[in-house]
Amino acid sequence: MNIGFDLDKIFINFPPFVPSKIIDLFYKERTNHELKYRIPSKAEQIIRIFSHHPLLRFPITQNLNYLNNLALANNNKYYLISSRFGFLKNRTDNLIKRYRLDKIFKAMYFNYENKQPHQFKNEVIGKLNLGMYVDDDLQLLEYLIDKNPKTKFFWLNNKISKPLKKNLFAIKHLSEMFA
Repeated sequence: MNIGFDLDKIFINFPPFVPSKIIDLFYKERTNHELKYRIPSKAEQIIRIFSHHPLLRFPITQNLNYLNNLALANNNKYYLISSRFGFLKNRTDNLIKRYRLDKIFKAMYFNYENKQPHQFKNEVIGKLNLGMYVDDDLQLLEYLIDKNPKTKFFWLNNKISKPLKKNLFAIKHLSEMFA
């Protein structure tokens, strides 16, 4: 089976002391209930490049270890699908090398062309014919579930574990994907 994962908040944490709501405030736009993400201004890009320094982006070790063990134990193909914009390419490449993510994933896809993240992920999920996909962005997942009815989507969060919709499930740990 082909299984996809987002990067941030799945394998790499946000900077310490920065609440997710603040990041969402600067990252997402709301227009007529339509999901839309902002491409940061040049000044914001400088701040974001700084905030993506490896010293501020710690690995989520339990998830990395779990997936690494899983990859060794079965024949599934694992893909990393991140909507990080092009201005973060160098920082992302450094993180990939530092945490050896290229050793776990069959292929990695990044949004370096600065497409809308939900549209980028939808394209990649369809192209890879994923059976499962894990992300921390519930609004993005709600966009994807109707467009990919054969894919099981998992919202990784630390609050709840339960089915949310026909092909959308809330989980607290990656192991719950296979429960």
